[in-house]
Amino acid sequence: MLRFTLAALGLLAVQATAQCTREELIAATDSLLAAQTAGKPDGVAPLADTVAYLESFKTADIKTGILSHPLKIDFNRSLHDTVQCATYTEIIVTDPAHPYVLGTQMRWADGKIANISTLVTDQGDWLFNATGTYYWATREKWDPIPEADRDSREVIQAAADAYADLFNDKSVKVPWGTPCARLEGGAYTGNGGPNDRCDVGVPNGVKLVNRRYVIDETLGAVDVFIDFASVPDSHEFRVEKGLLRYVHTLTVMGG
Repeated sequence: MLRFTLAALGLLAVQATAQCTREELIAATDSLLAAQTAGKPDGVAPLADTVAYLESFKTADIKTGILSHPLKIDFNRSLHDTVQCATYTEIIVTDPAHPYVLGTQMRWADGKIANISTLVTDQGDWLFNATGTYYWATREKWDPIPEADRDSREVIQAAADAYADLFNDKSVKVPWGTPCARLEGGAYTGNGGPNDRCDVGVPNGVKLVNRRYVIDETLGAVDVFIDFASVPDSHEFRVEKGLLRYVHTLTVMGG
């Protein structure tokens, strides 16, 4: 019988995580997608005996949470962090009966998944529009970056941190790319053209804290779970040659 504990205990366990292979992590995110499609949480593998399960950064019951609801997935993309032994998966569901956009980080300890944390966004959350999210997400290019052109983990994280720091300090220098586009809920700051910008609409005086990273050098990407002031949030970034290319955000307003 699996035991689901407080988030703090799960995160302490994850600190003992060793490196994993990319193939192991891909198999795990594949199992997550299959489990979500079937609505069978126990399909996620390999699960530790003790797992911390969270939704919107609050401890929840995996047996009755979003994973227990069968969903037809229209789009997904996963990041695989072989150093931290962690993954991030973006899931878009356009079903008119109940559309969702989900973001899930999974973290390992002792070779098994010890922490699953999901942001569940739907109607009423910040700029939610699953159809719009699907439209723009499927038009972006997040292909693997040739090994010789890949940025280091440090460069990728620094780009994400600069962006996040800008919200509370306008003197921060952010490595904006050209083009760069932000998908915020279902709203897009560009039109898919060469002059798209993502340096627009950034508020001031907001602290983005308690950052939890999943970094994938192969995709030049990082996802950051953030406390956006007091609101659960995810910012996912694509970085190319040290510059920001895409930004995806999920922000949970309810719950």
